[in-house]
Amino acid sequence: MSAWIIDKAHSEIHFRIKYLTTATVTGAFREFTGKVQTDGMNIENAAIEVKLMIGSISTHHAVRDEHLRSSDFFEASKYPEIHFQSTGFHHRYDDRYNLEGLLTIKRYTEPVSLEVVYGGMERDQQGILKAGFEVAGLINRKQFGLTWNAWTESGPFALGDMIQLEANIELLLVDA
Repeated sequence: MSAWIIDKAHSEIHFRIKYLTTATVTGAFREFTGKVQTDGMNIENAAIEVKLMIGSISTHHAVRDEHLRSSDFFEASKYPEIHFQSTGFHHRYDDRYNLEGLLTIKRYTEPVSLEVVYGGMERDQQGILKAGFEVAGLINRKQFGLTWNAWTESGPFALGDMIQLEANIELLLVDA
């Protein structure tokens, strides 16, 4: 077995959600951890665990960020992290993979499916083996108890239900 961790200096985890019908709000988690177990250098069937720290959420708007941490959304004081545990990582074709897992937000755990593009493995200038991935998927926020919304003058809700997740992940090998 080989053990990998997320290289935070070369990784990003972002999200997008529709706001009104005219805009999209983007944000990121600045603090996260992740570990991966592979069968040697074979990434298929990797076991993946990722934790996102709610306190690090950033949409570049302090008032909105505090609202997201509040009981209207993530309840950061009670549920300080989002947790993902893989249940499957399978090759589809070329450099494309499906990543299935259980996502826990607050007290809700739901299955999710994400698309992964594998960028390959390469040694850096210090000889450390690294692997790169692009991850994307959609989740319905209401499945995780994120139901807060507001009416607009024209009637429809201000926030969309679907959240687009996107991550650029670089792993570094810590134990082969």
